[in-house]
Amino acid sequence: MVEVFITDIQNNLQADIILNNIQNDNIDLKINFDLNETDLSFPCGHTILRVEGSKIYSDKIMKIVRKQGFHCEILEDKICTKTEKL
Repeated sequence: MVEVFITDIQNNLQADIILNNIQNDNIDLKINFDLNETDLSFPCGHTILRVEGSKIYSDKIMKIVRKQGFHCEILEDKICTKTEKL
């Protein structure tokens, strides 16, 4: 199973902290980040948190990320444009 989240995590240090916090309770998950952001504001300008494992508790993962002060949502099928205002 794979779940993909969008976040506003900005750099590798922040990503490493989040990764450690998630893996403290979920050692069997494979987690990685894509920190290539766009110039748009969140959620269209975002980074990707990708989680792979046999059981993924999305609500728990989002709570961990949000507790650290970041936005986190499950990636939806949506096309964003530069003129879109959120």
